[in-house]
Amino acid sequence: MCDQDHFEKDRHDHETLGLVITRRQFGVLVGAGVTMMLPQVANAVAVTESDVNIKTPDGTADAYFVHPATGTAPGVLVWPDIFGLRPAFRQMAKRLAENGYSVLVINPFYRVKKAPTAEQGSATPIPQLMPLAQALNETTQMTDAKAFIAWLDGQASVAKNRKVGTQGYCMGGPIAFRTAAAVPNRVGAVASFHGGGLVTDMPNSPHLQASKTKAQFLIAIAANDDMRSPNEKNVLKETFGKANLPAEIEVYTGAAHGWCPPDSQVYNEPQAEKAWSRLLALYGKALAGNS
Repeated sequence: MCDQDHFEKDRHDHETLGLVITRRQFGVLVGAGVTMMLPQVANAVAVTESDVNIKTPDGTADAYFVHPATGTAPGVLVWPDIFGLRPAFRQMAKRLAENGYSVLVINPFYRVKKAPTAEQGSATPIPQLMPLAQALNETTQMTDAKAFIAWLDGQASVAKNRKVGTQGYCMGGPIAFRTAAAVPNRVGAVASFHGGGLVTDMPNSPHLQASKTKAQFLIAIAANDDMRSPNEKNVLKETFGKANLPAEIEVYTGAAHGWCPPDSQVYNEPQAEKAWSRLLALYGKALAGNS
């Protein structure tokens, strides 16, 4: 999970090195509703996008859905970080759709409030958001995963003969793991980017639940997360190795926790693009065959 003290230290260190914009500059951009632009997709397909509402056992979830304008494509369920559904994740989802996927990004905090759930976007102080994150648990995550995958499968643009992918950022990492566990016969690929809480000492640890699936995995670990929990990557490698599940597990040098979303205060474009290329490689391989 996100940690405010570490987040602030990461931001300060990156500012000192000139790797990110300053807090003042960032605040101005966020206040103006500006999101840093991602690189354009070569040979991008035309897409259709919309805001949608999805019925779940606990209410109605607001979400963003974007997919190729014609034909069918593999479905992808995206779990955002603690800052929730916002322009940056819409941009990331649209970019993925332009690569040929039907992508659903949900507001994980829909039980409490509609998006936007972070008043200042990714500049919102973490303590303000912790109650939202702490209200989620294994039960809500598994219930939501089943509802959202079922909704995707009800869309004409989603290929029913192709496996579904799921990806999560920060707190979304373990939820992506649990999505595979919740719908093991449907999910074929799982990606976690600077995921927090992938490995615990509990019998229901996300990594143990995910290891009982048949999915393929991409686990991108921030360098400073690895410094704080240096054995976690070894546990993940051993667990997925014993389960004979393909898993690319890598520590991204110089990347701080939260480096992937383009509105992050520690956004690292070279490493974010590397992670993005590995995501496309995972989906291209794992979602290519029949379901």
